[in-house]
Amino acid sequence: MTGLIEVKLTELNQLFNSMDPSPFHERDLDHDAEEFIVSWAQEHPKQHDLKLVVHLAKQAADIADAQKLVAESVAHYFEYRADMTLHELKRLMREGRASLLIGLVFLGICQLTATILIPPGANWQTVAREGLTIIGWVAMWKPLEIYLYRWWPVLALRKLYQRLSHMPVEVHCPNP
Repeated sequence: MTGLIEVKLTELNQLFNSMDPSPFHERDLDHDAEEFIVSWAQEHPKQHDLKLVVHLAKQAADIADAQKLVAESVAHYFEYRADMTLHELKRLMREGRASLLIGLVFLGICQLTATILIPPGANWQTVAREGLTIIGWVAMWKPLEIYLYRWWPVLALRKLYQRLSHMPVEVHCPNP
C-alpha cells in the first residue's frame, strides 16, 4: 500500500527555499513545505511506501523538466537531512559515552567517599552516606536519559528521511 502525500502550489518555486542560492537540484526545500511533507509522512504507517504528488495551479513551461527537478530536489534534500540526522545521532552517542564515563567515575568517587571516609554511626553520618549515594546516582541521569530515551526518536527521524528520499514524486499541472 502507498501513503500519498499531496502538495498544492501556485507555482513550482514555492516548494523551494527562496533564500538558498544553490542550483535547483541542490536547493533546500521551503521550511513550510518540508514540515508539511514530513508531518504527512509521519501519519502513514511505516510499512507503507510513500509517494509525493505536487499539484501546480499554473502550467509549468516543461512538465518533464519540472517532474525531474522536483524528484531530484526532494530526493537530494531528504538524503541530506538523513545524513545530518545520522551526524546528530553520532554526536548524541559520543555525548552519551562521555557522560557515562564521567557519571561512573563520579558515582565511584561518591561511593568510595561514603564507605571509606564516613564510617557508619550517628545520624549525620547516615545522612551524609545516603546523600553521597543519591548525588552519585543523580550524576548518572544524563547518560541514562540518552541511552534509554533520546537516541531512538533521532533514529526514527533518520529512517523517515530515508523513506522520503526514496519516494516517487509526480508533478501535475492543469491542462493548457
